[in-house]
Amino acid sequence: MARDDENQQQALGGVQTVIGKENPETGAHEQTLDELTDLTYSGERQEQALAEQALQAKVTAPHKILVVGASWVGDMLMAQSLFILLKRTRPDCHITVLAPAWTKPLLERMPEVDESLVLPFDHGELKLGARRRFGKSLASAGYTHAIVLPNSFKSALIPRFAGIKQRIGWRGEARGLLLNDCRYLDKAKYPRMVERFAALAFPANKKLPDHIPDPRLLVTRPMVDKALAKFGIETTGGWPKRLIAICPGAEFGSSKQWPAEHFSMTSAKLVADGWRVVIMGSAGDAAIAQEIYEGIEKRVGHPLTDCCFNLTGKTSLAEAIDLMAACTLALSNDSGLMHVASAVDLPVVALYGSTSPDFTPPLASISRVLTTPIDCRPCFDRECRLAISAA
Repeated sequence: MARDDENQQQALGGVQTVIGKENPETGAHEQTLDELTDLTYSGERQEQALAEQALQAKVTAPHKILVVGASWVGDMLMAQSLFILLKRTRPDCHITVLAPAWTKPLLERMPEVDESLVLPFDHGELKLGARRRFGKSLASAGYTHAIVLPNSFKSALIPRFAGIKQRIGWRGEARGLLLNDCRYLDKAKYPRMVERFAALAFPANKKLPDHIPDPRLLVTRPMVDKALAKFGIETTGGWPKRLIAICPGAEFGSSKQWPAEHFSMTSAKLVADGWRVVIMGSAGDAAIAQEIYEGIEKRVGHPLTDCCFNLTGKTSLAEAIDLMAACTLALSNDSGLMHVASAVDLPVVALYGSTSPDFTPPLASISRVLTTPIDCRPCFDRECRLAISAA
């Protein structure tokens, strides 16, 4: 991203803007017409009753759906739109999400998810024998459907080993061997990831609803109060006023990150205007977060006690969700925390570098997307190739 004052002012302006059994043999005796008629109608009535029972079972038997979940925070949050649509179209369905252990705080805040299972494999691991054994262990659970969200071959193995009869997903990596409802993805028809997930709630080629429900995490006031108290963020009887979440990290790579000095300058101006700042991220974002914190302090000219909180790497995902819900708005790179902010319906100013808001936009009620109009974006590179070549 270009490092100039225009970008900093644009971000600050964005923040301000967003503010039947068979019959027995009858024998050789001659039957009367009445007896034959009675037998005939009795058989028909029995067949009709069985047909009605089968139809009733088809209507009322709940679908038990296993969803193989995503491995990224943002992707898992966007999958909530799929869960909502599944419950709307089939209110009695039971949804189990199979995903990495770290997703539990997200899934616990999605009312549509009935159960979660921990995927006992690290990202990228095949472990074919172990996957087969794990899939077989799920065979007795009675799942009627499986929806596979990742596009990899290995992600479709477990539903196949579990013997789930209806296995749904998008085509990719020869998955037609494993999925019996393997769909061709028309990217023009489904340009956004949330639409691609949502489409799997319906039969192939069925038109999507005019409005796809946005992800919305369930957060209660006691959850928020507990997180605020733990990290010493005081309130005055209500939510903290004028508290902005700064999210400078991006697990994908540095090409998605706004420069630290831009975050520092924008944050310092907000502090001077009476805002309080909370810097959030994972332990991997600690270095850039500390650089931002020190940059704010230098520009403000006094210690940042009670006006800036650097909580990067200090919170659990659950605590990050609850703290985000207490904020007034968020300034974030295209990252998992941007989608968390959107999922608690926080106004969001979203900064996009190498990625595209056309594919994974913030799904908040109020948002503003900022990009740099350069010819090479979106390239979806993890590291900027121009910066690497220049170095």
